[in-house]
Amino acid sequence: MSKCNRLQKPVRKKPTLGDVAKAAGVSTATVSRALNAPQTVGDKVRAKVEQQIRLLGYVRDGAARALASSNSRTIGAIIPTLESAIFASGINAVEQRLDEAGYSLRLAVSNYDQEHELKQIREMMEQGVDGILLIGNDHLPEAFNLMKQHQQLFANMWAYSEDAPYPCIGFDNRQASRQVAEYLLELGHRRLSIISGISKNNDRAKLRIQGAKDAFQAYGLSINDDDIIERNYDIWEGRHATRFLMNRPHHERPTAIICGNDVLALGCLLECRHSGIRVPEDVSITGFDDLPLSEHLLPGLTTVHIPTTQMGHQAANFLLDSLADKSPETKKKLPTQLVIRGSTAPPAAD
Repeated sequence: MSKCNRLQKPVRKKPTLGDVAKAAGVSTATVSRALNAPQTVGDKVRAKVEQQIRLLGYVRDGAARALASSNSRTIGAIIPTLESAIFASGINAVEQRLDEAGYSLRLAVSNYDQEHELKQIREMMEQGVDGILLIGNDHLPEAFNLMKQHQQLFANMWAYSEDAPYPCIGFDNRQASRQVAEYLLELGHRRLSIISGISKNNDRAKLRIQGAKDAFQAYGLSINDDDIIERNYDIWEGRHATRFLMNRPHHERPTAIICGNDVLALGCLLECRHSGIRVPEDVSITGFDDLPLSEHLLPGLTTVHIPTTQMGHQAANFLLDSLADKSPETKKKLPTQLVIRGSTAPPAAD
């Protein structure tokens, strides 16, 4: 396993307010107004200034001094949404560990928008946070470049990859999803569909789709594009997608539906119950995350358990140990577990 080394001081000089002004073709006073009182600057000029700030990787001098001193005792975390209980569980674990070490947590939400995430990263750096936690390994190159340029300590959570160029503490989404699909295939299912989260700007969703495809390929099968439905992580979205799949002619209906998370799977279960479709007799359903409610559903949901508390603690420990120059491992793979409950069974004979 590779070891964490604090980033060396960059050879390249950090950009200044004057560099931004020169590149944008305006005065330093105009740049200052664009940053501190943007309503006093015209739209075109402000856009030019913002473009150069992004291209140059500029961070305000006051924040740069805070970054250099690394004494804010604040850690930032940017998560995709507050509407998912699974993120709440992991971030609670992060906050618990940070509080024990005398650090506070600053939280932001990207809503799966990488441009907005980049803005939040910059704002956190300008506040002088000592470290930043992000979700997944897929972020804008400008985000990675900005943090590297300013020696900003950070780590990615919820995803693990052996060849990831940056610190990551998480699990193998592709491998875990493949295990789900293999389990269903071993039960005898051959008509399978996937209700996935939106894969754009979400490497976890992409990898879970690919993991299922890997299992199909290993069995000499393929899945049609029409059998992969991407929806927002929402109960109603899961219901609508299930209705579309199960309204097909009987011989075209899936005998098993792989859901990208437990929220979509809950919608799937509810729609089946509403439509008089028996689970698992008529269709098997799987989720991903193992939310606390999943074992209490009727039937209980077969899903993938993610060690969110352990992941949150270890992500916080990575930052704390790095700040203390303890050189922790930069990549940490946590185990997942396929939890088999009553929502899955062999397919009924046609």
